[in-house]
Amino acid sequence: MDQIEKLLCKIHVSDRTRLYMIINKLLQGDTDNLDIKKIKRTDFYRVRSGRFRILFHYKGVYDELTIDSIKLRDEHTYKSI
Repeated sequence: MDQIEKLLCKIHVSDRTRLYMIINKLLQGDTDNLDIKKIKRTDFYRVRSGRFRILFHYKGVYDELTIDSIKLRDEHTYKSI
């Protein structure tokens, strides 16, 4: 079980449901109502959802979306990128 799955198992049901909805929107390309920002000096993007941050990037010729991590927001959230 990877870190994302562990986090999703540990958090409250309402937070988990909200994160699943955002992940599905990202994977389907329906990003109109999401708060997506590019992280400076990297190829990564982030989506805010309350106190959680979904970090992802696009790779490949077809801009395949890869979700790198889901983290609780703190002062170290973006330092590992």
